[in-house]
Amino acid sequence: MASNKIIIYQIFTRLYGNKNQTCKPNGTIEENGCGKMNDFTPTVLKRISQMGVSHIWYTGIIRHATTTDYSSFGIPRQHPSVVKGKAGSPYAITDYYDVDPDLSVNVDKRMEEFTQLVERTHKAGMKVIIDFVPNHVARQYKSICKPRGVKDLGEGDNPENGFDPQNNFYYCPGQRFSPNFDLYNGESEPYIEEPAKSTGNDCFNNSPGKNDWYETVKLNYGVDYYAGRVGHFDPIPSTWKKMTDILLFWAKKGIDGFRCDMAEMVPAEFWAYATNQVKKKYPDLVFIGEVYNPAEYRHYLYSGFDYLYDKVGMYDTMFQVIRGQQSTHAITGAWQQNDDIRDHMLYFLENHDELRIASDFFAADGRKAVPALVTNVLMQQNPFMLYAGQEYGERGMDQEGFSGHDGRTTIFDYWTVGTLYRADKKQLTAEEQALAAIYNKVLGIARKEKAVSEGLFYDLMYMNGQYHRQYMFLRKSGNSLLLVVANFDDADAQVDVVIPAHAFEFLELRQKAYYATDLLNDTSTVLDLKADSSVRIAVAARSAVVYKLK
Repeated sequence: MASNKIIIYQIFTRLYGNKNQTCKPNGTIEENGCGKMNDFTPTVLKRISQMGVSHIWYTGIIRHATTTDYSSFGIPRQHPSVVKGKAGSPYAITDYYDVDPDLSVNVDKRMEEFTQLVERTHKAGMKVIIDFVPNHVARQYKSICKPRGVKDLGEGDNPENGFDPQNNFYYCPGQRFSPNFDLYNGESEPYIEEPAKSTGNDCFNNSPGKNDWYETVKLNYGVDYYAGRVGHFDPIPSTWKKMTDILLFWAKKGIDGFRCDMAEMVPAEFWAYATNQVKKKYPDLVFIGEVYNPAEYRHYLYSGFDYLYDKVGMYDTMFQVIRGQQSTHAITGAWQQNDDIRDHMLYFLENHDELRIASDFFAADGRKAVPALVTNVLMQQNPFMLYAGQEYGERGMDQEGFSGHDGRTTIFDYWTVGTLYRADKKQLTAEEQALAAIYNKVLGIARKEKAVSEGLFYDLMYMNGQYHRQYMFLRKSGNSLLLVVANFDDADAQVDVVIPAHAFEFLELRQKAYYATDLLNDTSTVLDLKADSSVRIAVAARSAVVYKLK
């Protein structure tokens, strides 16, 4: 591909290749099955690459808490009362140096299967991103795969101190872990933790609630929360060194980046320390941060992150525009808020935390987000991420077990995602195939057109203030010019797009008639562009045109 535009495809690894159709709520792995790393064959990876994907984020690779018993393989069993769902959350890590055995065909060779997956992905022309979960671990964390000489998390801690800069955990001295709800699910042996460790979502007592991250414990990076978040970073906290070693361990496996879970719950000072060490050895490795506070964006970018989620901003804006709750002029406000760091903002319309577009709780139809897709993918040079199944209009309306009827695809249960299964079997409906074709075209445009990957961006909304359900902009690189008009309305639109004189100056455009090809709809026309004059563009409902002008 000609472009270096980053397109990330998030895959929840245990769900992607699962072909078991039982789908029993709260089903075990024996009942409902589980996708494997080996399901990503060269054929599957070629299909993903042909969508225009540059990076695959394999979600849930590192071993995490589960109710499935792998003790016969020497893997410690987890108490079910501190596991969410039968499969468990991939964000409750039990061993940072191990691979989730659910994902392997041969449990004893699970790390080999992972390194082979990395090699296959690279051979298919894509890069590999995995999760790094720095803020918290499973309550029964114990590494059995750590390299010789490495001290485990908590090893050497003094649990008599609620906080100690060199402890790896926070403690509740003299208190037993005692959640304020029935945790035990009828287990014959209760789960005992004494003294209690503080819970992952900054719950610094021994009684987390049902809505807390009760299955996790908070890691201590030298921040004294009891004294008002005072940092103790000299000498370097033990946790900093241990977590940096973990990053280096996975970097050595040949991966290309980390998506860092809840990065802002970990001090920026740690990230500056860790990313500096990792990038000294692996300068091309990227760090993607889940940061939700816009006031902290620049702080974390300066600390070594390459890209940050644009959730509280572009995602929230697009959510409301798609649903008709905001004007398309709000999109302009969203990009302007972060214009100085725009190349570092990761746009998305779905991920494992957010609602499926086609769910009843969002838009009830994946096609309604097509104008948002076109806009977010083509408007800037920054990366775009999509979630596996989004391209087919996956609804996320199953009630899988621990994950209820919530418009999201479960991250806690063994399950089969209907659209992904049908895509593999070539049994997609006509509507699903049509939506996938649009995704392929839009992502292909982003990866092929230099105007997208490296061109200038010009927002046309300030001269077209009368439009509140359409969004329009120009992209230009060299002799390549794109005019994009996205229609968020449920009705077809005739849009009189005014192109200001300043756009002609800024983009060095000539006033003339241009031969224009719509890259999205395979039609052609002639557009007569003149300063401060309008050109009429017809756009179908919930669609867009992407005119390439010659």
